Amino acid sequence: MSIRSYYLGETGTVETSLSTERMAEVLASGKGLLWVDVAETTDADGVFLANVFNFHRLAIEDCVEPAIHAPKIDDYGSYFFLLVHGINHTTTTSNVVETAELEIFLGPNYVVSNHNFPLYSVEEIVNQVETSGKPLQRGADFLVYLLVDALVDNILPAIDYLSDIADDIEEQALATSDPATLESIHRLRRSIRSVHRTTIPQRELLNRLSRGDYPLVRPQTRVYFRDVYDHLVRIDDLNMNIRESADNAITTYLSAVANRQNETMKVLAVVGAIFLPLMLVAGVYGMNFHYMPELGWRHWYFVVIGFMLSVILGSLVVFWKRGWFRPRPLPAYILRPFSIDRNRLRGHVPGTERPGGTHGGRSARAKATLDGVEGVDGAEGRQ
Repeated sequence: MSIRSYYLGETGTVETSLSTERMAEVLASGKGLLWVDVAETTDADGVFLANVFNFHRLAIEDCVEPAIHAPKIDDYGSYFFLLVHGINHTTTTSNVVETAELEIFLGPNYVVSNHNFPLYSVEEIVNQVETSGKPLQRGADFLVYLLVDALVDNILPAIDYLSDIADDIEEQALATSDPATLESIHRLRRSIRSVHRTTIPQRELLNRLSRGDYPLVRPQTRVYFRDVYDHLVRIDDLNMNIRESADNAITTYLSAVANRQNETMKVLAVVGAIFLPLMLVAGVYGMNFHYMPELGWRHWYFVVIGFMLSVILGSLVVFWKRGWFRPRPLPAYILRPFSIDRNRLRGHVPGTERPGGTHGGRSARAKATLDGVEGVDGAEGRQ
């Protein structure tokens, strides 16, 4: 259970760690902007959300339950509940991509975010608030955009990682027909499906947020949700390209298996071609006839043995010249846990393994998001 709260009042200063009474006072006033972030949610947090914000019971259940829910947006009149998915970058043992869930409540002067484990994307916005307070200066709907945008941006490093895995698998499928390669392909396809299930439903949600279906999202903020929508479209296109690579890898693997079977049949053919003449000679001179003229010669045994050895050596030379004996590459296993360079994640602090901590750094993209657009519509202020 971890609750962090930030309030930007009319004075322009940011209050932190608000008490329950202070939160109720802020909500009643309808002024400023209150952001409450709930991490590692428990039943007690559900009671807190119900008592302070009077959220609907079904929305609170989605926050408290550890199960993964489908992305959705529910309008409750005075506020709406948004459930979006990202990638869990805190796991270090899984061989496939795992989904992270972020629930967001947007009201007239408040935003409540909820997640069951730390998220780098949320930590980036938290540290920007603690450093400058700028994420709170653009209004509640813009804060929701920042949270969703950071979550979606952190999907791209996972896409790049899966693309590298797909390239490795295609090369491996050509080199060996080891079952570990097939297992890697299936794990890659599971990761691709996981990303696909993450992006496709959210495209419709962001499309609805960008076209004015919800009064709580101001017209000047809708264009930013359209930008996130475009990012999701690009991510899904890249993911589909990786899916094609995985399908090609399966085809390549099956072809490699067929080639290995042909190699096996080739070995059997070599063995048969060598021993069939020997069996013929042995069969002829193993016949139980009383009169075989050559058997009376004292050196005939050595002649037959020499002939057999000549057949063996001659067959090997012929097969070698035909290229039937080639060195086989050693198998190289590429199955490995899902892991990416966390330095590429928005909200990651170098030297840390989990989201969190006190730091003032921000990504260049996030800084441009907050600073570069102030000249466009900064005069509109908060609502």
